[in-house]
Amino acid sequence: MKVRKVLLRILLVLVTFLVITFAGLNYTLYSICHGPSETARDLFVSTILETGALQFLASWYFSEEEILAITNRNAMAQTTEEVNTDLIVIKPSEEGGGEGAATEEEEFDFDENGIAIIEMTGRAYMAKLMIVKDPSRVKVATIYPWSDMNHSKNGVTLEELVKKADGIAGINGGEYFSEGNWGGRPKGLTVCEGEIQYNDPKKGDVMVGFNEDNILVIKDLSGMNAKQVESMVAEERIRDAVSFKDEENGDSNHFTKLIINGNAREISGNGSGANPRTSIGQRADGTVLLLVTDGRGASGHLGATAADLVSIMQEYGAVNAANLDGGSSSAMYYLDKYEMTSVTLYYSTSSWRLPTGFVVMGKEAE
Repeated sequence: MKVRKVLLRILLVLVTFLVITFAGLNYTLYSICHGPSETARDLFVSTILETGALQFLASWYFSEEEILAITNRNAMAQTTEEVNTDLIVIKPSEEGGGEGAATEEEEFDFDENGIAIIEMTGRAYMAKLMIVKDPSRVKVATIYPWSDMNHSKNGVTLEELVKKADGIAGINGGEYFSEGNWGGRPKGLTVCEGEIQYNDPKKGDVMVGFNEDNILVIKDLSGMNAKQVESMVAEERIRDAVSFKDEENGDSNHFTKLIINGNAREISGNGSGANPRTSIGQRADGTVLLLVTDGRGASGHLGATAADLVSIMQEYGAVNAANLDGGSSSAMYYLDKYEMTSVTLYYSTSSWRLPTGFVVMGKEAE
């Protein structure tokens, strides 16, 4: 009887704790959603709609019409502009390799690997920008061959992707099937060293990758079937690429294009919610910009918005720039350590399992 009483008391304490915690959380969220700050309300809804598991919270506090009005106030205008590759001029190195154009006075403090990493902070994020002088060294690494749809538990961490490719650095790549966070299969398009490894284009898919001239190409795949994508990859001599979604349907906000031919995409409000982000860009001399931000509570940060990404890429001279898969997938790795990682507890010192990533090869691998 004494043991039973003790157990019941423990259970009562736990139930009481959970009820109080839930009530407190509900009150906090209600205050954000129906408080005086429209900015806080819009940021909450836009952010929560970009998560995989918590989208339902928005419908707890708002009707479909209210959610649509909020996403319309914080969205990105559609753009059909295509990359003009003539705007990127890459100067060959004296050794005849693919070294990016070197100015008389280097703008960045590159290390012996031709890489510079800049740390920065914004209103609600911390970020690191990896600047790669030679675009020919930025490639796509994958876990190909893929497993079938019923056995997709073979994704690997970013560290494993980088080392598997004999690279020295990397960031996470394109969209993938994330059920169970196993990351064993990409979505859309994957090209590695000129070989199409995955080709299943869907509405909203945008290709992000490099052609054989080492120029970053950002191209809509919407309306294309697999055969047309195959022809495009051959005609445009795409050597390495992944894809991500660019669509806004009121229930979510996926965006890819950030800057095309020096023109920043038109943005309403913040353009999106605040979350961990990964993006890639290229300067006029071919230099590649790899950006990863934190968020979702890491160091008290919410994360970066679409407007934040555009601002950073513009500041560092991107002629073309694209958003990649973000959220808890966002990660950056360099020289045997993570510069940035996902924010979940289990993966706090690593990354989620991924099928693809952009990796930077060492100079000896050129």
